[in-house]
Amino acid sequence: MHPNREQQVSIGQDAKRRKAHNAPAAIIIEPHTLVRTTIIRLLQHELAGWDLIDMVSVETLDSALGMDVHLIALDMAGRTLASASLCHDLDFIRHTFPEASIALLSNTDDVLAASQALEMGIRGYFTTSIPIDIALAGMRLILAGGVFYPHPFVAHPNASAMRSKPQNTPHKIIENNTHFMSIADFTPREADVLAELQCGHPNKVIACKLNLSDHTVKMHLQHIMRKLQVQNRTEVVARLGQKATPDISVQ
Repeated sequence: MHPNREQQVSIGQDAKRRKAHNAPAAIIIEPHTLVRTTIIRLLQHELAGWDLIDMVSVETLDSALGMDVHLIALDMAGRTLASASLCHDLDFIRHTFPEASIALLSNTDDVLAASQALEMGIRGYFTTSIPIDIALAGMRLILAGGVFYPHPFVAHPNASAMRSKPQNTPHKIIENNTHFMSIADFTPREADVLAELQCGHPNKVIACKLNLSDHTVKMHLQHIMRKLQVQNRTEVVARLGQKATPDISVQ
């Protein structure tokens, strides 16, 4: 389905308006109007101050050029990862916004497909069966520099073989645990704290932004460190492959 001239003009005007204040942006590419608008409304609450753009297909992606796009979520529309059209869409997204994280929306709970998506460098794999709070927590993990995967990776029958692949293969993203986390490891609130930690915010700022006490923030950080098997907040950030910002310890 191609956008008509009026839709193209509207998209272009919206893009120009958004570029003006250079806010971070997320793009949802979904052919179904109800699903697309529902996702946008959910994210409006979660990502206040962000530009949230909905598109029917990748064909209008150029209209967002110049924007600070952090995340692009693409509906698989019943296609497999081997589909030529899906591969074309992913290549076009990577070419247009090489710095943006890519997430896939799928209507099937296929563990093999999810693990294949990780091998391809996809940062998030969302299925229609997961609860909203888990999906939002997964989105926050992606924006914090992590990877969202709705199933424990060890459940995949070839997980150990994949982890043993050499570092110079596409499997590096799985083999390197600094870039991999299962959503099952974190509660939605811990994901919130993790996202703020990734921004380099100290405990007091995190507490203020999330409306939590300093003690509660420390508790969440302790849980996060235990789950990641690290000793301090700097190591937490390092596990995500990001540059850590020096800060006070959790204690």
